[in-house]
Amino acid sequence: MIFRQLFDPVSSTYTYILGDSESCEAIIIDPVFEQVRREIALLSELGLKLVASLDTHVHADHVTGAWLLAKRLGSRIALSENGGAQGVDISLKSGSRVAFGKRYVEARATPGHTDGCMTFVLDDRSMAFTGDTLLVRGCGRTDFQQGSADRLYRSVHDEIFSLPDTCVIYPGHDYAGNTCSSVGEEKRFNPRLGLSIGVEDFRVYMENLGLPHPRLIDVAVPANLRCGRADQVPDAEPEWGPVLTTFAGVPEISPQWIEDNLDRVHLIDVREPQEFNDALGHAPGAVLIPLGTLPQRLDELGRDRPLAIICRSGARSARATLFLKQNGFDLVANVTGGMLRWRMLNLAVE
Repeated sequence: MIFRQLFDPVSSTYTYILGDSESCEAIIIDPVFEQVRREIALLSELGLKLVASLDTHVHADHVTGAWLLAKRLGSRIALSENGGAQGVDISLKSGSRVAFGKRYVEARATPGHTDGCMTFVLDDRSMAFTGDTLLVRGCGRTDFQQGSADRLYRSVHDEIFSLPDTCVIYPGHDYAGNTCSSVGEEKRFNPRLGLSIGVEDFRVYMENLGLPHPRLIDVAVPANLRCGRADQVPDAEPEWGPVLTTFAGVPEISPQWIEDNLDRVHLIDVREPQEFNDALGHAPGAVLIPLGTLPQRLDELGRDRPLAIICRSGARSARATLFLKQNGFDLVANVTGGMLRWRMLNLAVE
C-alpha cells in the first residue's frame, strides 16, 4: 500500500493519502481547500487515481478540499450520514466501507466532538484515522457542534480502544509536532481518556478546558456543510511560486518562500508609515505603499515580476491583493500571516 501523511501549517491539519499499489486507486482523508494543488501534484507524481475524499467530520477550523478535488479529479465525496452536509456522494454509516482497489477503510461512528464524527479503520486494522475524536494524548473539544463528553468517552472506549493495541492512530490535528500514536499508548498514557480515567473525570475535565472559540468557525462550518463548495472554481494556480488560493479566493504565498526569493518578486508593504519601522520592522527590500494610497499609486508597481503583498497580520494585504487582481495584476499573492508570522519564523528584517 502507498501511504502519505501531509500537514497544513495554518490549521495544523493532517491529510492522509492511501493508495492501492496494484490498481493505483487512492482515497484521501481530511483534505484542506488551500492545499488541493499540492495533493493533486502528489497524486500525479505517485501515479494514483483519486476515487474518493473522506472527511472525518464537519470541520470548524478549516475548509475541506473535497468539493474542489471532485471538480478537478472527478472523485466522490464521502461523509457521515449524520454530518448534515449537502453534496455528499457516499453517505456513511457505522460499518460502511470505502474501497480503493483491493483495499478499503471501514467507517466507525465515533460521535462526541460532533454528531457526524467517524473514525476510518484500514482493512487489516493496522491503522485508524481518528479525526478530532482521539488525538495524540488528547481529544477534540465537546463544547459546540453537538458536542458531548459522555458520547466522546464511549466512542473512544468502544470503537477505538477495541482495536488491537498495535493499531497506529493517525489524528486529524496535532499542535506539538506529534505525527501518530497507537491504541496501546493512548490506553495507557492519554491523560483524558486512558483506561484508568472514568467518564465522570473526563466530563469534568472537558467542562474546564477554557478554550477560545475557533477563529474560522463562521466560515468553515457553513462551507463544510456544502462539502467545501465555493461560489466558483478557483483559477489554476500560477506557476511563478507555491501560491495557494484560500476559500475566500485570496492567493497566498508563504513568508519562507518570499525570503528565499526576494530577488524574484516586488514586495509591497501596505501598512501605515509609523508601522513600517516599529518593533516588527519590515522585510528586506519591501516598498511601503499604505493600503489607503494604493489606488492612486498603481503606476508605481512594476509588472516585470510578481507582486507579494504584506502587512501586519495578512488582513489588509489580503484586501490589497484582491484589489490588485481586480485591476489587472494577475501575478500577485498575499504573504500568509504578514509580519507577525514573518517574525515568528525568525526571518530577516530591517
